[in-house]
Amino acid sequence: MARFFLLVLVIVASVLSEETPDIPKFLTRGNCAKVSYFPKFDLKRYSGRWYQTDVIEIPYQPYTKCINSFYEYSEPKYGYNVRTAGLTPEGEHLKKEGKIYPTEKFPASHMLIDFPTIMGYPYEIIDTDYDTYSCVYSCVNWNSYKTEFAFVFSRTPENNGPATAKCKKVFNESGIDFSKFVPVPHTEECVYRA
Repeated sequence: MARFFLLVLVIVASVLSEETPDIPKFLTRGNCAKVSYFPKFDLKRYSGRWYQTDVIEIPYQPYTKCINSFYEYSEPKYGYNVRTAGLTPEGEHLKKEGKIYPTEKFPASHMLIDFPTIMGYPYEIIDTDYDTYSCVYSCVNWNSYKTEFAFVFSRTPENNGPATAKCKKVFNESGIDFSKFVPVPHTEECVYRA
């Protein structure tokens, strides 16, 4: 994780220098949206399988189709053991394992992503009904730039379903432009093995 963080810092430094005209796609001008936290978040109820149906693209996420995650709640760890899997653009099935957990500094719905090869990004649940949808925001400010990612999670692997409709409204109201999102294909080739 430290190597990835160092790589991001090098990229940010090079972007901020006048000699580098190209800005990486995941780094944009501006600040992260100020989102509200989901009140009285129930960690146990959030457990189980979630499907990514729409995302702001993530360059370090190797899969682009059939993305699903299984959140296994751990009472002693006060968080989740998470297995995320999907298909790469070439059709290869990949799986990553890590943790997502609340920190002492924020409410329970503001968590931290802790996967071995991914920098520790925030995982902020803006809204959820636990049974249909979850709208998740992940953003870090870097001076006058930001790395902004967001996810529509659904309990069913369907695009343009109730999760997409609900989260589109939630994100737009929170100042997160839903036109940046792309659908995550869930087709007959999907096998959900996270």
